[in-house]
Amino acid sequence: MTATSRLARAARFALAGLLAAAGASHLTWGRRGYRIVVPDWAVRATSMDKDAIVVASGAVELVLAGALVALPRERRTIGVLVAAFFVAVFPGNVHQWQTGRSAPGLRTDRARFVRLLLQPVLIAWAIWSTRGR
Repeated sequence: MTATSRLARAARFALAGLLAAAGASHLTWGRRGYRIVVPDWAVRATSMDKDAIVVASGAVELVLAGALVALPRERRTIGVLVAAFFVAVFPGNVHQWQTGRSAPGLRTDRARFVRLLLQPVLIAWAIWSTRGR
């Protein structure tokens, strides 16, 4: 295994940890705070209430985290799915920044803006850490 392969593997496991922590927070201590930032258009688009959207996104994060660790042979596909998830939630992040609504860990306009800049990094992280050998 090359140094780059080891680094990608470590990055994949770190991403899994990040997704697991985010998923757990959506289902537990952060659940109420995340409901506040779900845009009304997401409720209309999904026919789900805000709490259900928060729970569903947390469950997806946990599944993706588990898949990154448990399914190494499928890592490319899972990487694309993780990246797609990050793309899918980005409009909600933009909405949160535009409306100035606070969520756990994102209580200032600056933090919300930095979170927007982090999204492309997460997408690239998902693709890079799951690419082929």
